[in-house]
Amino acid sequence: MLLRMSSLLLKTLREEPADAEVPSHRLLLRAGFVRRAAPGGYTWLPLGKLVLDRVTDVIRAEMTAAGGQEVSFPALLPREPYDTSGRWTEYGEDIFTLKDRRGADYLLAPTHEEMFTLLVQDMTGSYRDFPLVLFQIQTKYRDEARPRGGLLRGREFLMKDAYSFDLTDDGLVSAYATMRAAYQRIFSRLGLEHTIVSAVSGAMGGSASEEFLAAAEVGEDTFVGCTACSYAANTEAVVTPAPASRPFDAPALQAHDTPGTPTIASLVDFANAQELAGRTDWTAADTLKNVVVTVHHPGRPDELLAIGVPGDREVDLKRLNAALAPATATLFDDFASRPDLVKGYIGPQDLKVRYLADPRVAPGTAWLTGANESGRHATNVVSGRDFTPDGTIEAAEVRAGDTCPSCGAGSLTMRRGIEIGHIFQLGRRYTDAFGLDVLGSDGKPVRPTMGSYGIGVSRAVAAIAEQHADERGLIWPAAIAPADVHIVAAGRDGQVEAALSLGATLARAGVRVLVDDRPNVSAGVKFTDAELIGIPRSVVVGRRLSEGYAELRDRSTGGRDEVPLVDIARVITAELG
Repeated sequence: MLLRMSSLLLKTLREEPADAEVPSHRLLLRAGFVRRAAPGGYTWLPLGKLVLDRVTDVIRAEMTAAGGQEVSFPALLPREPYDTSGRWTEYGEDIFTLKDRRGADYLLAPTHEEMFTLLVQDMTGSYRDFPLVLFQIQTKYRDEARPRGGLLRGREFLMKDAYSFDLTDDGLVSAYATMRAAYQRIFSRLGLEHTIVSAVSGAMGGSASEEFLAAAEVGEDTFVGCTACSYAANTEAVVTPAPASRPFDAPALQAHDTPGTPTIASLVDFANAQELAGRTDWTAADTLKNVVVTVHHPGRPDELLAIGVPGDREVDLKRLNAALAPATATLFDDFASRPDLVKGYIGPQDLKVRYLADPRVAPGTAWLTGANESGRHATNVVSGRDFTPDGTIEAAEVRAGDTCPSCGAGSLTMRRGIEIGHIFQLGRRYTDAFGLDVLGSDGKPVRPTMGSYGIGVSRAVAAIAEQHADERGLIWPAAIAPADVHIVAAGRDGQVEAALSLGATLARAGVRVLVDDRPNVSAGVKFTDAELIGIPRSVVVGRRLSEGYAELRDRSTGGRDEVPLVDIARVITAELG
């Protein structure tokens, strides 16, 4: 491959794009890799498409090596399979839907579990057809309410989704391990520093869920690690260790006048000043905060729900929504319509809405909480005696320093990351929905079990750009760079001709070459663009050409070496192996 910048569809930008929110977005726009086409939709320009294709090639090669067979489904799909699985309703406003001229409903596929299951049902019938792993690399669509971060969260994106089909649970465990190892190889080849964390499955269904998170400050996912063991989890999947049940020996519930204390901070100050229950050591952790939310259930009416968490914690809506999926929750604010819910003074006793509590609200624990009257709170409100939650829920915020739920000895640290892959054991949700059975070795019907394995391909490009860049521009890993070498002709005394000749020699040797042969562009601009574009190696054909030398530069290390021009091709091809 030999690309000449004099004829390449490329426009680099000196200024930061005003609408670019994160480093990868800014750099990919400035370096001329992508162009915004619509909110959440991007055009891949020639250099960007080369990177996207190389990332795709790595993924395809590893999936094939792991036993996967590639297929390709339409992106425009009929409603009926998604009705069968229940996900037409579950996805709600998150999917793009449309009607054809005959009035039939369609959607632009967000995922393809239904279609993979139907394909296997159509084309298999015996245990001899299994195990089976199918994958595709396909454009997906989500009607994101607020597309942001460039390629990190768009409405249209490229994704690799794979599904394993096995006849036994042990077979699923084996397929899952194979795919997990393949993912580790993929992200290693892509140069992505990543952490495998426990996760939740959400609307996809299934269990044994793990995410691959690329470390990045702009990541939308927060994950934890332990200072003493190997535990790692998305905060949405962190399980709170519940305290042991306590004896019900606290004094009887007592209500108190607590005027002007609608917040936890004001309540604690008042309780200590007034020595409520004879105490002056009240802290926020001794209080029980009760937050009312509206739960939006797909396909059925909304529901009011109260969430109880220790007062030193906030309700984390991401954790709450993960626990309620496929339903979603928003904070309730129409207290005028519910006089029984007294804002700032809600207690769990005698509530007329469903009540779910944090695991720390264990039987026998006593709390300072609302008395369900304006300006009044109650002490010695005991879980299991004065109120009984309808269940527990993981909705309280997770904080650095919390005790590790796995080993109990270490404390949690917190980092941010970009989800680049997600694998989980789907089980039989979809094979049950579609009645997929095959004939077993004993002649009896067997229902296959499934695993699901996704990689955000276009998102991976953005994640690589987040991790591989500096103040001057991108620094692509060699495995996915748009070219192997960038030849810069300073532009005088035959330098352009020498650069093109060198480029042709390298291209004949199988090297992917980009030559900056633009006329009437200063050497300084060319050098700046070379650093912005970020190809791993560059060759400067410049002031020492008359002496038979060129300068070989390493974009990552900043190293520079003067090399005889006649040796450049040999040196580069040797480095490339």
